[in-house]
Parts: sequence; C-alpha cells; structure tokens
Amino acid sequence: MSYCCGLCTKKTPCNTEKQAGLPNNCPCRETDMVEWSKAQYVGEDKKIADAAVQTEYEGYCKRTRVEEIMEFATNLGIHHIGIAHCIGLKQEAGIAYKIFTANGFKVDTVSCKAGTFSKKELGHEQYQINKEWEGSCNPIGQAKFLENAGCELAVVMGLCVGHDTLFLKNCNLPVTYLVVKDRVLGHNPVQALYLSESYLRFKLYPPTRQTGNISDVATQPALIHPDLLPDVK
Repeated sequence: MSYCCGLCTKKTPCNTEKQAGLPNNCPCRETDMVEWSKAQYVGEDKKIADAAVQTEYEGYCKRTRVEEIMEFATNLGIHHIGIAHCIGLKQEAGIAYKIFTANGFKVDTVSCKAGTFSKKELGHEQYQINKEWEGSCNPIGQAKFLENAGCELAVVMGLCVGHDTLFLKNCNLPVTYLVVKDRVLGHNPVQALYLSESYLRFKLYPPTRQTGNISDVATQPALIHPDLLPDVK
C-alpha cells in the first residue's frame, strides 16, 4: 500500500466522524491497523497522549512552542528537562535554559560535541574547518549524557540532519523538538516549501537542483506532473 495524505483532495477530511468517500489508499480504510494502533495507547504512551491533547487544547494558537513545551512537561508531571543542542545554537540553548529554569524546571544542556572525538576515528574524511583534526558530533553520547543526568524529557535544538536521527534512535527519554536546523533559512525549514514554487524552485526540483544553473529552469517539468501523482480515487 502506498499512502499520499499530503496530496489528498477529498472534501471530507479524515478527522471527521463521517469518513465516506475516502480514497482507496487512505490509511483510515485499514481498520485492522487502526484498531491495533488504538490499542497501543496504554501506560506511558497513554499518559503522553493525554498530556499532548491537554497541551494542544489549552494553548491552540495562543502559546508559542517554548510555552507549550513547558506546559507539556507540567502536564506530564516532569520537573527535569534535558536540552540536546547543536554547538552552533549554544546561545539559544542558554536562553532556553534561563527560561525553563525561571519557570521552576531543573535543566541540563548537552552540546552535540560533548564527548567528541576525531571524525577520522569513525572513518570520516569530510571536514568543515580542519582536515587534520575535527571533532565529530556525538548524538548517541548526547542521549546517554541526558539520561545519566536524570532528565525526564529531552528537547532537541538544531541537531544536524542525520545526527538528530541517531539521537532519536538512541534516546530512551520522551523527546520533543524546539528548533529544527536550517543554516540557510534561519532554522525555519518550512520556508523552503513556501518558496518552492517560486524563488527556490531551481534549488529543489531537477534538473537545476543538480546543475545549479538557474537558466535550466525552463526545462523543468510541471511542479507536480500528473504522471507522478499516485492514484487517490
């Protein structure tokens, strides 16, 4: 089964009680999977789900994400927050530390370079600054440092693409995001989507994404070519 909720054009959204007319490949049609997933909300996952719903309900379009993270932690009965941050967002992590502690939370912050070692030790030859010795990011260590500090909730701030994957894969704490890194767009990656049909089209679609030559934009196919669309009937 191939899913394409992001391209669905049906008038009746799946978040209503009446789900008539759903596409053939809508996940809502897989009733066995729906029932299985519903049964998983027990124990800690049920507690997190309850806190998430309460946080959304109380802060919808009223609270910033910084505020919502604090409310989410409070709703979970959490007192100890761990911030896993990129070394490039040290200043922002320090500000978050001050805000969280001012609101009564105990906070630990661990940089991506904590417990660093040479990239060459992992067989990595790519470097940004010093080809002789450049410290590797250590997201697996980051996760364990926060766990060992007794943190109850991990807040990710700007870990690199892939390093965040390793952090999430290896962290045994509940995790939420505060900042998603985008060095080009001021850590606001959704801007690329907003501009994908205008100024950034040449950066995102082939062939200009590969060639870097903006004059090749005339050879690009339609933004969403009909032949590339999955069947959502």
